[in-house]
Amino acid sequence: MLKKVFFALFVVAIAACGSKPRVNLDAEVGALQPTAEHAVIAKDVVGLFESVSYKKVPFNDSISSIIFDNLINAVDQGKNYLLQSDIDEFEQYRGTLAQDFRDGDLSAAYHIFNVYLERYLGRLDYAIEQVDAPHDFSVDEVYVYNRENENWFASEAEADEQWRKRVKYDLLNLRISSDGSDSTAAKQKETLTNRYKNLISMAKKTDNNEAFQVIMAALTDAIDPHTSYFNPYFAQRFNEEMANTFEGIGARLTIENEVVKVADVIVGGPVYREKALQIDDRIIGVAQGEDGEFEDIIGWKLDHAVTKIKGPKGTVVRLKIIPAGQELTAEPKIVSLTRDRVVIEDESAKREIKEVVGDDGKTYRVGIISLPKFYIDFEAYRRNDPNYKSTTRDVRLLLDSLKQDSVDAVVMDLRFNGGGSLQESIELTGLFIDNGPVVQVRDTRDRIEVNSDRESGVAWDGPLGVIINRFSASASEIFAAAIQDYGRGIILGSQSYGKGTVQSAIDMSRVISPIDQLSLKAHANEDEGLPAGAPQFGQINITLAKFYRITGSSTQHKGVEPDIVFPSVYAADKYGESSEPSALPWDQISATDFAPVADLGSIIGQLAAKHQTRMEDAPAYGFLLEDIETMKKQETETSVTLMEEQLKKEREENRLKRKGRTEALQQLQINLPRSGATTAVDEGLDFIQEESLAVMADYVALERK
Repeated sequence: MLKKVFFALFVVAIAACGSKPRVNLDAEVGALQPTAEHAVIAKDVVGLFESVSYKKVPFNDSISSIIFDNLINAVDQGKNYLLQSDIDEFEQYRGTLAQDFRDGDLSAAYHIFNVYLERYLGRLDYAIEQVDAPHDFSVDEVYVYNRENENWFASEAEADEQWRKRVKYDLLNLRISSDGSDSTAAKQKETLTNRYKNLISMAKKTDNNEAFQVIMAALTDAIDPHTSYFNPYFAQRFNEEMANTFEGIGARLTIENEVVKVADVIVGGPVYREKALQIDDRIIGVAQGEDGEFEDIIGWKLDHAVTKIKGPKGTVVRLKIIPAGQELTAEPKIVSLTRDRVVIEDESAKREIKEVVGDDGKTYRVGIISLPKFYIDFEAYRRNDPNYKSTTRDVRLLLDSLKQDSVDAVVMDLRFNGGGSLQESIELTGLFIDNGPVVQVRDTRDRIEVNSDRESGVAWDGPLGVIINRFSASASEIFAAAIQDYGRGIILGSQSYGKGTVQSAIDMSRVISPIDQLSLKAHANEDEGLPAGAPQFGQINITLAKFYRITGSSTQHKGVEPDIVFPSVYAADKYGESSEPSALPWDQISATDFAPVADLGSIIGQLAAKHQTRMEDAPAYGFLLEDIETMKKQETETSVTLMEEQLKKEREENRLKRKGRTEALQQLQINLPRSGATTAVDEGLDFIQEESLAVMADYVALERK
């Protein structure tokens, strides 16, 4: 699955070079410090990279330099906080960070993070001062909101000037959306002040584990873009996302003004079944079991609060609630909930049917299965739970229902599907082919294993289409490539991501020596607690293999090229594996022995010709090209005017343009040559999907001939 860690960083790891005296973090007032556990984890992660990682990276000065750059990038990619003098002071660590990680010395890395955090808080304090300062919105000034290509601040005065404009821009945004009255102006200042204060409050709650997560990301990204260390909290969240299930109360939570708030209720969970909570309810206390004491969680970090609220299936948690709309001083109500396994249905496979009128005047029914990711509940699978949740099991049921509804074709929509379980991509392919090889995997010793579908029979043998885009990655690419190589279906869309590597999740308790574990447990802070079921020392998702198509070609960098091509809004040089500096290269191995289902070359040529003719005549195609040009333009823009009238004029022009476009798209949708559409007009027009359905109608018609 594509990497989902909270800082956007691109980092590279570890060097064998001369060390230096440790940074004295004790001398930094209030500084975050690495724990003994962090030191051991860092050393052992380095050991994994040197012994088992697929990419053999020499731990030298150049790698150390990349770690350094990536750590700076991680904390202040936009160059909004640090000064040039800070960067100059940090330069002494450029050549030594790699050896520091190997030694378990994280003092330099924490020093960099601490300086960043100090600057961050200082900037926000200054911003609060500027809220009440006079601002002239008629002066011709420009605010540079994207400073990535700018120089670091040469002085405090230069940083102050940038943040004066930042505050002015934030106020201007609030002014434009208001009626301009004096009372409203006061409210705007109050709103902005509270926004900055909330940011300060959250930043002050940053703990050493969060700093460690950022620092370790700087290390792991040095090896490749998909190797990641996750602390226990993030490890649990990653594993739950892979499973599409978790054990808890069935609510998504957020923080607002230092209070935990219900952001969403998950259908089917305990909260939903018992109607115990509603959106915007605030949780101010948590107690375990029927008679446990309440803990006040106001001011807690969200992950700590969530750890207390979630828990094993069948256990009881009691919550102290301030209902939505009531003051925080209101009498709280007590809610008792029995935790259960919750299925995240909105990220599971879904189906719909659309009817399309083909060029031959006939109406065709096309079943669409949207698949956001390749998921499997590994824990339930390992327990031999007969009801374990997985992509293939869900899709098989959906295919059965589509057959009962007499569809003429099926489309698998894998756009923005970042991947997931390799096992599931193989088994899902097996629903459409009658056993045979699906993907080849080469490990760190250059051994090649052919992974095959071994189950006879198919769940769907009719016309098949697969839609992909630049963010279809990994398991999505394995599936799409196999369907294409077997001639089993038509691939539509734009070039996929190009992630051709395989990661394995390793619990760090399997890596850290028993002696070290005993020592760390003896000094652990019992009050912090761990999320239920989370690995105590976190986990490393490390690249241990590379996968190849059954033709022998890697999807690494190149991805999967569609049979029917659509222009892409997302440029390949900015998005995808080829944009990652530490990504592995493309290569090729021998093809495996497989028997194609069909040769679709001739029919693809006919479909492409019909598709191109339709595209040239379709008004919606013009909107797609317009989106591409807009994206290119936005990527070059870095600043905005601070003149109120000019900004109002620009936004009104953009609003009218968007309104006209929306109305035109809605009219196009109403006039679509199909019946029985399930998409509501106000949801807009998905041109890529609509044209893909037209291609599938052509496909069915040609096959029947």
